[in-house]
Amino acid sequence: MQYKNNTKQRFNSIQGLRSLKDALPKNIKKVINNRGQVYSKIVNNWKIIAGKSLFKVCYPKSFKSSNKFGVSTLLIMVQRGKEVDLEYSKKEIIDRTNNFFGKIVVEKIKFTSFDYEERIDNQEDRLNPSVTKDKFNNRIKNIKNDKIKKSLIELTKIFREK
Repeated sequence: MQYKNNTKQRFNSIQGLRSLKDALPKNIKKVINNRGQVYSKIVNNWKIIAGKSLFKVCYPKSFKSSNKFGVSTLLIMVQRGKEVDLEYSKKEIIDRTNNFFGKIVVEKIKFTSFDYEERIDNQEDRLNPSVTKDKFNNRIKNIKNDKIKKSLIELTKIFREK
């Protein structure tokens, strides 16, 4: 391969294949890193960030990153009647979240309350013993290759455990 000084790219590159991170503009990489990964990491690690007692009564709903009009905000759904407990621990949640990421990610937290009965009903719908829908179960049963059929059934069992 030959080294090439490409004037349209930010870096000198090797002629041929180049990595995706070098091909993306600098501004787009920042947007992708900030918006997509922050919320998903907060949701995945919410039990660690909020603590066991708060984890039972609240969950993160959305994350809005900072822009020139406002600061970065985390919207948390709180069980009705537990808003005061969360209000007292607001600063602690912000500190834990920022310590988890190693930089200032969340500057403000907003709360929205929900009725506890609604959340239980939604969880019962989600906790269906069969993760796959009936039409997909029928499609799996119609597969003639036994190896593929067994692997798809095992995949649904893994999703059922999560």
